[in-house]
Amino acid sequence: MTPAVKAAEKGGVRFRLHEYQHDPQAESYGLEAAERLSLPADRVFKTLLADVDGRTQVAMVPVDRSLDLKALARAAGGKKAVMADGALAERLTGYVLGGISPLGQKKRLPLWLDASADRHETLYMSAGRRGLEIEMAPADLLALTGGRLAPLARQ
Repeated sequence: MTPAVKAAEKGGVRFRLHEYQHDPQAESYGLEAAERLSLPADRVFKTLLADVDGRTQVAMVPVDRSLDLKALARAAGGKKAVMADGALAERLTGYVLGGISPLGQKKRLPLWLDASADRHETLYMSAGRRGLEIEMAPADLLALTGGRLAPLARQ
């Protein structure tokens, strides 16, 4: 089991795991997950790390959208946000790119979930490795991570 699955179990929330065969040639890990699991892309969320005024933040947006860095900076009470380096993201979370989960990260970081998640009964996100997604209610994700909702996504 991954640290993400262990965190969900320890948190006592309802969740379901969904596994698929990951294609190493896939151009987008998140879109691949949506396609392989026959899900609308707006229900599958990617986990991104960004630096807001020197503080690393976790941001989650639907896989068919981009993170609006200005919106993240506003939500986090900062002035400027830039995407975190991939190697730093892996080091801070303990996960590889394409498998970064918001759950069970090595270092707990502030988490921001795009407000569109609130429209769904459940959402899907990486369970800590490529080819494994975890499904849970947005409220449960926020409770487990101490995260907050904010409008973060753009086309």
